[in-house]
Amino acid sequence: MSFSIGPHTINSPVIMAPMAGVTDQPFRLLCKRLGAGMVVAEMLTSDSRLWDSRKSQLRMIHQDEPEPRSVQIAGTEPDQMAAAARLCVERGAQIIDINMGCPAKKVCKKAAGSALLKDEVLVRSILNAVVSAVEVPVTLKIRTGWSPEQRNGVTIARIAEEAGIQALAVHGRTRACAYKGTVEYDTIARIKESINIPVFANGDITTPEQARQVLAHTGADAIMIGRAAQGNPWIFREIEHYLKTGVTLPTPSSKELKAVILEHLHRLHDFYGDYLGVRIARKHLGWYVQRLPMGAQFKSFFNQLEIASEQLASAQEYFEQLIEGEVMAA
Repeated sequence: MSFSIGPHTINSPVIMAPMAGVTDQPFRLLCKRLGAGMVVAEMLTSDSRLWDSRKSQLRMIHQDEPEPRSVQIAGTEPDQMAAAARLCVERGAQIIDINMGCPAKKVCKKAAGSALLKDEVLVRSILNAVVSAVEVPVTLKIRTGWSPEQRNGVTIARIAEEAGIQALAVHGRTRACAYKGTVEYDTIARIKESINIPVFANGDITTPEQARQVLAHTGADAIMIGRAAQGNPWIFREIEHYLKTGVTLPTPSSKELKAVILEHLHRLHDFYGDYLGVRIARKHLGWYVQRLPMGAQFKSFFNQLEIASEQLASAQEYFEQLIEGEVMAA
């Protein structure tokens, strides 16, 4: 199940969604290695005057990443979005992704993200400006509409295709729904029927079985996984394997958990440095252990550690105890 975005062939129909504060370079590398067909970097504001912050600088590091390198931008001014896209390409982006799907209040207050879905004329202007500004493919992420009463996702999708957008990700909720309520996939199915570019279905897909059902229901070309990958980067290979074979992979062993999580902690410490790396590691470690034996207690202990080497040593000890418990149980 492969598809193309411009010159890039994507060989797995399981894509990692961009998530601010989550899909940094260490996590992107891990998810790609564990089966994601494509990963998308964290959202950048289109206002490049704000790119001098450490947070933005770190979001723009893409060296040594597997291709294609996709970078997401968000904003409301067509010329500013076009300029941001050009700068991202100069810094190594091979695909520009435009965010019109984020429901966060701080993004929507500026009429960016999914708030743009209200203004179809502005949507067209932004898409035309960005597509014209760069020679790399431009993709778009949207919701099904502004509110349940204004599901204009099909109209936006047609505008996107006319503007030259080369793939479209659709979250199955409206802006008004944020992340609450049930995802509906009927609008995604109608969008897929209405356009000829690849469509990615997104929203609350947490299991391989559900991924297959959503693909069957919508006719989408791929599944986009967001929050379900937090603490579970194995979900990409599990879904890909199930879609290919109909067979469910076993959950990762404690031995593999230990290897992957220690690798992730090392990458976070190296990428962010000791001070910030230790703090960001707490968030990821919490997701990893939330469903493991004594996970809550270990998370509480881990969150008090201030030194990278102590985090690594404590994680190693915790997972060795899990492995020992498995051996004893066998």
